[in-house]
Amino acid sequence: MKKLKTIALALVVALSSVTVSAQVKKIDASKSSVNWLGKKVTGKHNGVVNFKEGQLIFKGKKLAGGTFTVDMTSLTATDLTGEYQGKLNGHLKSEDFFGTEKFPTSTLVFKKITAKANGVYTVNADLTIKGKTNPATFDLTVGANSASTKFNVDRTKYDIKYGSGSFFDNLGDKAISDEFELEVALQF
Repeated sequence: MKKLKTIALALVVALSSVTVSAQVKKIDASKSSVNWLGKKVTGKHNGVVNFKEGQLIFKGKKLAGGTFTVDMTSLTATDLTGEYQGKLNGHLKSEDFFGTEKFPTSTLVFKKITAKANGVYTVNADLTIKGKTNPATFDLTVGANSASTKFNVDRTKYDIKYGSGSFFDNLGDKAISDEFELEVALQF
């Protein structure tokens, strides 16, 4: 009996030393950025949108999770100024595009993470824009106090169909690409 208790105690100690607790690293929203690029037949527009909050979760040194909220009301074009910038910003925030009055935030929640290389992970996540959730997959490069990625989003999956050649005929040079690019830089 004494031998059994000793073995059980040794097993509990061994298992407890193997358990790795999760470490949460909150992003610094003021130093982190989301840059967007949208293309159309006659050119392109780019800009920024700000993080509201976010965090990466690590188990030991390995990425184990993440959640992010973006303030869609901060959506701003940076390639224009003055009246034209105001018009584009207003249109992007309207129901034609992101409907920011009704949907002031978008979220990204990591679902599955696979190590790809040292400090590089393939992330499968749920991206919610305008109340619609779809899967997103991207590679995330993680450093000591930073992380970065670049990936494309098909806007039509989020009911953003304005100017889409996939839904409207005869748009000619008014057609807008269904995909927009996001380039994300996180500081924590």
